[in-house]
Amino acid sequence: MIFRQAESKDIPQIQVVRNAVKENQLSDPNLVPDADVEDYLNRRGRGWVCEAGSSIVGFAIVSVIDRNVWALFIQPGHDKKGIGKRLHDEMMDWYFGQTSETIWLSTAPGTRAETFYRKAGWKVTGTTKSGEIRFEMTGDDWRKREQVASSL
Repeated sequence: MIFRQAESKDIPQIQVVRNAVKENQLSDPNLVPDADVEDYLNRRGRGWVCEAGSSIVGFAIVSVIDRNVWALFIQPGHDKKGIGKRLHDEMMDWYFGQTSETIWLSTAPGTRAETFYRKAGWKVTGTTKSGEIRFEMTGDDWRKREQVASSL
């Protein structure tokens, strides 16, 4: 597997992964047009992909402008291989290398994503208007988590 920074040419495969997931599905794939993905990759923040063979099987995108994780998705059948953790950690290292601002994300309750973010050290800070769980991570919490992990 290859992990690398996402590029505009990856958008079609990113969209395939995004629309293949079983949890946190989009009600309408047109809600996330290619132009939005391009904006997040090249203006608002940065993205990373994991390739297996010639296919992208996971991606993560973070926005420094909005101070949030915009997306982290793994192609069904490629979960539980450490791809999500690696993408997450690269994304968070980059984000906190750019800013010390607290970052947030939201996800549906009762999903594997909720469990993933809890294990990754994110703190629940409330519920969104749409009923998703809102998580936050401070730069200090991220660095402490990294220090603990490196001392194990």
